[in-house]
Amino acid sequence: MTPADTITPFHDPAVRDLAWLLFSPDLLSASHAGAPLARPTATEIEREAALVWLAALDRDPAALHAQVHKPSLTRLGFYAEALLEYFLTHGPHARLIAANIPLRTAERTLGEVDFLLENVRGDRLHWELAVKFYLHIGEGKGAATLAHYVGPNLQDRFDLKHARLLNHQLGLSARDEFVTLGFEGPWRAEMFVKGRLFYRDDGLNRSLVSNPPPELAGDHLRGWWKTASEWRDSKADGLFASLPRLGWMAERILSAQEGDALVEQTAVLSERVATLSSPIMVARYERYERYDGHDSSTGDVWREHSRGFIVPDEWPARAADFATDFATDFAT
Repeated sequence: MTPADTITPFHDPAVRDLAWLLFSPDLLSASHAGAPLARPTATEIEREAALVWLAALDRDPAALHAQVHKPSLTRLGFYAEALLEYFLTHGPHARLIAANIPLRTAERTLGEVDFLLENVRGDRLHWELAVKFYLHIGEGKGAATLAHYVGPNLQDRFDLKHARLLNHQLGLSARDEFVTLGFEGPWRAEMFVKGRLFYRDDGLNRSLVSNPPPELAGDHLRGWWKTASEWRDSKADGLFASLPRLGWMAERILSAQEGDALVEQTAVLSERVATLSSPIMVARYERYERYDGHDSSTGDVWREHSRGFIVPDEWPARAADFATDFATDFAT
């Protein structure tokens, strides 16, 4: 069973996003990440227990909604943290000790520890969660590095985030100042890094990376990106919808009725792209005649065919400059 097969049976969007956090592929390779990777379901028994728990939650997600559907959770990172905190608090095999623990000195704030937990084997773990969506910028004739993966708004870069995780965030639980907070260690610090990487699709087959960075997991989730002009020239009769930021994680399945609105949504998207000023994530949908678990009058549903970013025509040049600006400060 693939990760997608594990995630798609769940109906509720928040439950599906939580399943995506738990079961989607890591962005980083376990052998080259530079630090241990978190394993929320490390064994088959833990995996099956989590799936049974998620199925029950899917039937009655009210308690989950109360925690993650708050007006204050407008940023994707905060939403992801709330989902994972719910799992660690109420899930079948981990015990949350504390979350979002600020570490301060008299002069300044040093940082914040995302999660402290104890697993079923008694390991005391410190998890740092990052959910990231980066676009790959061509590396020219050299080998690709994490610096060639940039955030859509050019305020973040994978190499900077990776370095900050390794050199700052993971070390917070080992600092002398943290010991004084009363959380008895030692803590095994692990990275929990999920997301999707997007590769250019301009019709010229330039999206392939012949020599990818060794830090990347081979099975990481992928998408495409195109300039506004490229998208307008290639979209043909495809049906698309823009995705709100809190909808960037798990794929959605639309009912036949929801799918009927895709023609109008594609038209609205085309108007928006004509004057595009910042990148937008979109999904392309296709109709499937049947899908177990969904009941509609026609028996049809719409599933994502692909996911990508549409960027302004001038964006690639600015992104290339950002990718090679090694003086950029660490991303937060």
